[in-house]
Amino acid sequence: MIHTSQTIEILSDHLSKLPGIGRKTAQRLALFILKLPDEEVRSLANTLIELKERVRYCTECSNITEDDPCIICSNPKRDRSIICVVEEPKDVIAIERTNEFRGLYHVLGGSLSPLDGIGPDDLKIKELLKRIDARKNEMPVSEVILALDPNVEGEATIIYLSKLLRQFEAKLTRIARGLPIGSDLDFADQATLARALEARVLL
Repeated sequence: MIHTSQTIEILSDHLSKLPGIGRKTAQRLALFILKLPDEEVRSLANTLIELKERVRYCTECSNITEDDPCIICSNPKRDRSIICVVEEPKDVIAIERTNEFRGLYHVLGGSLSPLDGIGPDDLKIKELLKRIDARKNEMPVSEVILALDPNVEGEATIIYLSKLLRQFEAKLTRIARGLPIGSDLDFADQATLARALEARVLL
């Protein structure tokens, strides 16, 4: 293959590593960026640098934030007795869009997947147990909602967590199965996700 520009090829290589971006799409994006005005390219580059420098993980819930604790954990109007457990920060965004949930979150950072080498120690499970332990908290947790993706990895994580969490007095629920099996939370429409939260079931 003849490369007209090594820089374009390097940028295409970087872009092709992004989720859902194939090689041809990466090349189109690289050529699109090339056509942008200089100030827009610099703005994009600066934003990427700021993203890495300023965005961190909340020390309480592990959601992404620029301030620690995050805006949700530090909000005095949130119900601190309910914790909704999700896989990724994108799931927090999806649930917040419903305007139905007023509790706190706990982001695991993924789901159990032995085939991918992801075990319990690779997730924020110990931190979750520490948050729920009433002996160490001023505000006891009355309910833990498991809102994980309805796929094989999500189900395996729910089974594992439900066994661990039975040692606590908090009610353990999961969002209803209004979500199609194998889908991701952030792809669900707001109404479906809101109904799934409202119709959560006991584990």
